[in-house]
Amino acid sequence: MTTLMIYGANGYTGRLITAEAVARGLRPVLAGRDRDALDALAAPHQLTRRVFTLDDAATVARNLDGIDIVLNCAGPFSATCEPLLEACLGARAHYLDITGEIDVFARCHRAHVRARHEGVVVLPGTGFDVVPTDGVAAMLKQRLPGATSLVLAFEAGGGPSPGTAKTSVEGLRHGGRARRNGEVVEVPIAWKTRTFDRDGEPRSAVTIPWGDVYTAFVSTGIPDIETYMALPPKTIASMRRLRLVRPLLALAPVQRWLQARAARTPGPDQKRRERTGCHIWGEVRDREGREVALQLKTPNGYTLTATASLGIVEHLLRERPAGGYYTPSMLMGAEYVLGLPGVELIEAAR
Repeated sequence: MTTLMIYGANGYTGRLITAEAVARGLRPVLAGRDRDALDALAAPHQLTRRVFTLDDAATVARNLDGIDIVLNCAGPFSATCEPLLEACLGARAHYLDITGEIDVFARCHRAHVRARHEGVVVLPGTGFDVVPTDGVAAMLKQRLPGATSLVLAFEAGGGPSPGTAKTSVEGLRHGGRARRNGEVVEVPIAWKTRTFDRDGEPRSAVTIPWGDVYTAFVSTGIPDIETYMALPPKTIASMRRLRLVRPLLALAPVQRWLQARAARTPGPDQKRRERTGCHIWGEVRDREGREVALQLKTPNGYTLTATASLGIVEHLLRERPAGGYYTPSMLMGAEYVLGLPGVELIEAAR
């Protein structure tokens, strides 16, 4: 019997994924560092739990005994990916996570040859980061095979979880990122601004280092990629002011203070998730100036993360794909996102 472990199950997103897993009839092993929180989460459903930190490789390896799939929900993934990925490769267990961190995607991609040899699927970014945007990128590539530039943007309602807020704070020290001629390059914080049309209304947006800067190139081969987030102009102006203090943002004491504040972010409750959604824009252009655009409407990002992640888990329970590094569209197909609850595609040639 194939066994799923959810690591970080007691976190904000981990709890949502656990509830969805149980609703689907799955019996995941719940894991993380907080014994009391895991006991409270596991007991109502009579689920097994394993309590362990990621500090010691032997301890992590021992706790993966009998596990076939690990879904890592414990961020920042810059700290948790490496030990869990290494343990999964050693145990020949598939590794999934819900990261949106560019450096984590790159780390996982470097494990491709080893993962292929071990028969292990390595797929970071199984949630809102980056399933819908990766799907849009892949669908656009199908519609314009000669595309040389890709723009992706999103507007997310409902507010961030503690984990997302902490990851965003950590990312400030790296500045911005984009793809140029196939290479990930560093750019200033809030490098570019533009507007996107949503239901006839313009939305101001600013470049951010979204995970697709890494993954969309792997999925499509498009060499120039920019990623944007729709935000109010005042917020964009505040982001640009951060350029003046960016060296301070990399200092350990400043990071600790900012992350402590971010950890107090409550995350959207059920009612807020139900009444908020997300909007995604994608545009490609080729050297002749031809353009194609797509838009997606999706449920709240955390709701989509739960359904998208577990859809991928269920695929691995049914199928036996070859080992190696995958993006969501590479494993599940470009249109996987369109089969998720509440997702609507809006297509218009430009």
